[in-house]
Amino acid sequence: MQASKSEYGSIEREIHIEASPEVVYEVISTPEHLREWWPDEAEFESVVGGTGQVVFGEKGSADAQVSPLTVVEADPPKRFAIRWVYDEDEAASPTNSLLVTFDLVPTDTGTLLRFSEQGFRERGWEAALLEEQYRDHVTGWDYFLPRLVAYAAARQGSVAR
Repeated sequence: MQASKSEYGSIEREIHIEASPEVVYEVISTPEHLREWWPDEAEFESVVGGTGQVVFGEKGSADAQVSPLTVVEADPPKRFAIRWVYDEDEAASPTNSLLVTFDLVPTDTGTLLRFSEQGFRERGWEAALLEEQYRDHVTGWDYFLPRLVAYAAARQGSVAR
């Protein structure tokens, strides 16, 4: 049975992290910490309107995947949001990029991370590409988000000492 385009609207996860919202925010919003759990390289300013890029693979190699990135929300330690997966020669917008949002909620034992990535349908991709991109991103986040959890918890431990 063929899936409809409406099924590929967003990726959402809720994850508990044994680290304070301040530590988690630092881990999701600064290039030096992002590189520890997500891309191989990251360069951007962590302020609204800040632009840069993330690189998966060795920068400059033929198989490297480079994506421009724009910070759209920076509200420490509550929320950080970026747009990515858009053409380098365009400004990120709701119709040409994906929106990744990290909402941080304090808990008794750390932080509840509410993660979402949306904008797949808005890109206007034809059905097969939409499905491929969506599935690639689901697989990617299923790999990277547990790395975020472990890295943030380890950072909390090093901060607490």
